[in-house]
Amino acid sequence: MTKSDLIKQKKAAAEKAVEFIESGMLVGLGTGSTVKFMIEGLAKKIKNGLDVKTVSTSNATSNFAESLGITVLNFNDVEEIDITIDGADEVDPNLNGIKGGGGALLNEKIVASSSKKNIWMVDSTKHVELLGRFPLPVEVVPFGINQTLNKLFLLGYKPEFRSAAGKNYVTDGNHYIIDLHLNKIKNPAELNNKLLLIPGVVDTGLFLEVCDVLIISADDECKIILKT
Repeated sequence: MTKSDLIKQKKAAAEKAVEFIESGMLVGLGTGSTVKFMIEGLAKKIKNGLDVKTVSTSNATSNFAESLGITVLNFNDVEEIDITIDGADEVDPNLNGIKGGGGALLNEKIVASSSKKNIWMVDSTKHVELLGRFPLPVEVVPFGINQTLNKLFLLGYKPEFRSAAGKNYVTDGNHYIIDLHLNKIKNPAELNNKLLLIPGVVDTGLFLEVCDVLIISADDECKIILKT
């Protein structure tokens, strides 16, 4: 798939996701390239009269949304979110996914857990039969980071520090991210539980039973899959 085709699919999925937003809603904004297209579409609808407020999963998303005139509330000041719209790095047929490629997995999971409905939008390359081709992000605390890395190495997970500008990538919560190169994840729930038992691990990029509506853009149309 060419880069222009990929962008076209991302935009189409984002435009379809915006259709789920109604006036009066409190909307959770995810993080990532597809989310940016969705935010642009939302800003246009707000200028045309749509009345919504939002909360955000990252500083980057907040800054972008506010630059387009979208009201972003402090997440600590809200109780429940009507819908959260986000992307995903991979989604399997059971609507389980890997997220965190944008570095905001912990915030994304917290916001998703407070949402009545979670909508994911992906291009066709992200819909897979088996999770794992995309490296699984694991958010970890800096203290004892080398020991945490070694534990993941000994378990055979092929861990690698995520870097940015030659340094360890730092999340909005001042944590690090270690990406696991697993290739295939046959039992996501078992792996998730095993990782969470490792001291130093804050959370994983495995989002299980979170997605309620999946929008897949492919071949000039969007397919919508609902959680059963």
